[in-house]
Amino acid sequence: MKITIETVVKANLSSVWDMWNNPEDIKQWNSAQEDWHTTRSTVDLREGGTFSSRMEAKDGSMGFDFEGTYTRVVPQSIIEYRMSDGREVKVEFVKQGDNVHVKTLFDPETENSPEMQQAGWQAISDNFGRYVEANAAGK
Repeated sequence: MKITIETVVKANLSSVWDMWNNPEDIKQWNSAQEDWHTTRSTVDLREGGTFSSRMEAKDGSMGFDFEGTYTRVVPQSIIEYRMSDGREVKVEFVKQGDNVHVKTLFDPETENSPEMQQAGWQAISDNFGRYVEANAAGK
């Protein structure tokens, strides 16, 4: 069973794609809660390339690496990757008029409830949308 999250971003497809994949942008939007942040990010966006983001509590009490390998990249359309724990993720970018619909499907892990995982990933996706809408005009 895959978990699905979705967000609609009021920006052009090029800006949405670029801000999803640019490490400096990722560090700005990649958190589920205000008391967390991403301290580093690397992206090698190509099939067989890898990515890594370090997510940490702002108080330094905990953190983890979110990393994996890209298995399929269709520019401005689809990104598929396998996380370091073997779970599969697919992200679709679909232009809808002046907006972009970003849909993510992912395999759940077994530590946290599917509802908690969906809420966390959705919060990150919502942060992404707000970040792009606030910053796309200058890009």
